[in-house]
Amino acid sequence: MVSDPDLLDTLLRLAAAAGCELQRAVDPPQARAFWSEAPLVLLDAAAAAQCARAGMPRRGDVVLAVRGAPPPAVWRHAVAVGAEHVITLPEAEQWLVAALTDAAEGPRPGGTVLAVVGGRGGAGASVLAAAVAVTAVREGARSLLVDCDPLGGGLDLVLGAEDLGGLRWPGVGVEGGRVPAAALHAALPSPRVGRRDGGLGVLSCDRSTHGPTPAAVRAVVEAGRRAGDIVVCDLPRYPTDAAAAALAVADLVALVVPADVRSSAAGARVAALLARHGRPVHAVVRGPAPGGVDAEEVARAVGVPLLAAMRPEPGLARALERGEAPPRPHGPLAEAARSVLAAMQSAAGTRS
Repeated sequence: MVSDPDLLDTLLRLAAAAGCELQRAVDPPQARAFWSEAPLVLLDAAAAAQCARAGMPRRGDVVLAVRGAPPPAVWRHAVAVGAEHVITLPEAEQWLVAALTDAAEGPRPGGTVLAVVGGRGGAGASVLAAAVAVTAVREGARSLLVDCDPLGGGLDLVLGAEDLGGLRWPGVGVEGGRVPAAALHAALPSPRVGRRDGGLGVLSCDRSTHGPTPAAVRAVVEAGRRAGDIVVCDLPRYPTDAAAAALAVADLVALVVPADVRSSAAGARVAALLARHGRPVHAVVRGPAPGGVDAEEVARAVGVPLLAAMRPEPGLARALERGEAPPRPHGPLAEAARSVLAAMQSAAGTRS
């Protein structure tokens, strides 16, 4: 309920940026239809005075917005109407976009964040990351697959999504702040998973060497978490600022290690680097084991707990070359992905 035309234009612009639809009321009788149920109420000084005189019931999440420094009368109106916040624009624009984004997305259970890292080059981390995201969608969740490895060739190739329309990292203009999850999913390529459309959003590095910034990674990952998504981040083995940003908010880190001696030695070095970020790291050991070393021995050599042991999946390499999204609904890769999803939920519960 805003009568100042300049302020109204500003609020409409900020709401559009937040993906939030505003219902406008012109007077207190009309405002009563929305007052109790609206997730957020926006008033200017004149509207606050009118609502206070009309005896509107007290409620939370009432915001009084003004342009420039608020005069003393504004504070009296805020107290009278029970406003929780008095904000000055344009200084508080970022705060208001965040509040509008939360209002638009509504209360949802928090999502979980997984970081997947290879113990050595070619370990299969990207394939596992894609498999976890696809399996989550098959089980009814919405998933966000985030590519943080600019030298990995593009995560969309793993899913056969390179020809799908939508933004890749080079075209995503995100540099921090709040990102509406609904708008993000709408802008990204979304490979079909089974009979379901729109459940999987893929944010790939494309074929560019320019990876995302740490602020962009944080904004995207937190958007998915707030929206209740399963967020899966494919990270490089070498430390980058963007990878560190994902690790800082991960509920679980899955370290993919092939079952051989050299991979175990390389995986131990990667695990030592990951340990500096303070997130729980678990090993996913991928067969075959040419020398007969078992998964528990690999995990002990790497120095992290064993999360899953994955047998070879027949036809996987050929399916990847054809651009067929992994994994099959039943098979070693899908079993490992389900184990990772269960561990994610457990780790998220422990963290909260």
